[in-house]
Amino acid sequence: MNRSLRSTTALAMALGLLSTPAIAGMEEAMGFLDNEINGMSTLSREEQEAEMQFFVDAAEAFQGMDINVVSETITTHEYESQVLAPAFTAITGINVTHDLIGEGDVVERLQVQMQSGQNVYDAFVNDSDLIGTHWRYGQARNLTDWMANEAADVTSPTLDLDDFIGTQFTTGPDGNLYQLPDQQFANLYWFRYDWFNDEKNKADFQEQFGYELGVPVNWAAYEDIAEFFTGRDLSHMGVEGEVFGNMDYGKKDPSLGWRYTDAWMSMAGMGDTGEPNGLPVDEWGIRVNENSQPVGACVDRGGAANSPAAVYAVDKAIEWLEKYSPPAAAGMTFSEAGPVPAQGQIAQQMFMYTTFVPPLVESEAVMNEDGTPKWRLAPSPHGVYWEEGMKVGYQDVGSWTILDSTPVDRAKAAWLYAQFVTSKTVDVKKSDVGLTFIRESTINSDHFTERADGLGGLVEFYRSPARVRWSPTGTNVPDYPKLAQLWWQNIGDAMSGAKSTQEALDTLCSDMEDVMSRLERAGVQGELGPVLNEERDPEYWLEQPGAPKPALENEDEEPKTVGYDELVQSWQQ
Repeated sequence: MNRSLRSTTALAMALGLLSTPAIAGMEEAMGFLDNEINGMSTLSREEQEAEMQFFVDAAEAFQGMDINVVSETITTHEYESQVLAPAFTAITGINVTHDLIGEGDVVERLQVQMQSGQNVYDAFVNDSDLIGTHWRYGQARNLTDWMANEAADVTSPTLDLDDFIGTQFTTGPDGNLYQLPDQQFANLYWFRYDWFNDEKNKADFQEQFGYELGVPVNWAAYEDIAEFFTGRDLSHMGVEGEVFGNMDYGKKDPSLGWRYTDAWMSMAGMGDTGEPNGLPVDEWGIRVNENSQPVGACVDRGGAANSPAAVYAVDKAIEWLEKYSPPAAAGMTFSEAGPVPAQGQIAQQMFMYTTFVPPLVESEAVMNEDGTPKWRLAPSPHGVYWEEGMKVGYQDVGSWTILDSTPVDRAKAAWLYAQFVTSKTVDVKKSDVGLTFIRESTINSDHFTERADGLGGLVEFYRSPARVRWSPTGTNVPDYPKLAQLWWQNIGDAMSGAKSTQEALDTLCSDMEDVMSRLERAGVQGELGPVLNEERDPEYWLEQPGAPKPALENEDEEPKTVGYDELVQSWQQ
């Protein structure tokens, strides 16, 4: 404990103003700041101590309480569970168990609690993709009201919501905050910068395809590059073994659904223009009316989930997986496929979740000896149906959510933990470990200015205005848990060849409408719930402006590439 705090503590003890647990808590806090944070914070040491004092004081009423929270298993949450949760327990006396499970399991447990009303977990880190669900059902605590009223005594004065970069994605159309961002990561295009800049590779590509090797702007160029590098001999660069022009995954697993709902369809050009999500048709192919009520997902109700652009999107992913990816990729899940580019045999990846940057920066195969990467991150290319003004990519915003079914005292204790792991005291260190930024102050910190050259464009992306164009699932989706599970099951049929892509998407949109129809009949979402359109001849909708779009006579387009530096400059615009 530093000298000034020791003096203040001694005086407070003499006056009987500090309890024994509070003294012990601040002693633990000082050790945590000394040994774990070690100056890696945007706050001064005095400000860090003041923030820790708040947690010690606010937790006094919950001493000895056991709470349980849950999140998916990624590097950021592993750090929270293994380092921050024990520290919080030592500092506050609240015994927190932070479980790590698969994302699909998180959604399932959340759904069980919503349906049963029984308290399974005191808080969930679940994606802001569920904002439409939480807003419509009203079973998640309205954090705007919660902080101002019932939880005012346990809401940190230094929370600083304006510093969070993702609250626009966790706010409902009613203007209320329903979730507190805990980690964010985008999906971006990833490529081997060293391979693309090699003179022999550049000359050979120019000779074969007639244009310059560079970052692909559209899917046509991505496909050419995938073909060029797959099986290419790179021994002149010291690369041994077989290399591949694409990396993806295809196992019939819940994560296969995210592969497509996480903006793949909008990148292809399936939905409407409009940001953060297409309107009235979003990247799930769901159409809403002027009251934000879902009215259909199939083309015959004005949706686009089985439209020609959707078929094109899935067909391309399957084709590239089969032709240009490692054979094992088809049997991999999200978590299994993510680290593969770090092994050094992949030329490019259209759909790189930046949560997998940590294993990249730790791999000698894809890092230079001076600590700079052999790879770079850039905006993902778009498909032939895409047009300016459409969503360009997905950004995951894993966010703290507290359901109404959680008792008030347990909810307050969990809210303290949620604020602790997102606090300014710990956020730079947590971001240094997981590279999943949530605070403006952290992104712009001196620490990440120093690290930027080693992160391949990640810091530049998050410092640019362009980052807001990468967005999560929006409010068109009325019940994420029920609808998300339909995607991986039906897309899985297309991936395996059990059904044609058209057949699989016809079933998918029909299944989504069955769920929405049941919600409509049950009336559980009131005036916010689905009101399905009457079925019409699909040609009626295909002739209307926007999505669903009719099939193009020629889905081939002129390939286009651009220099990496030019792309980075475009982020600033």
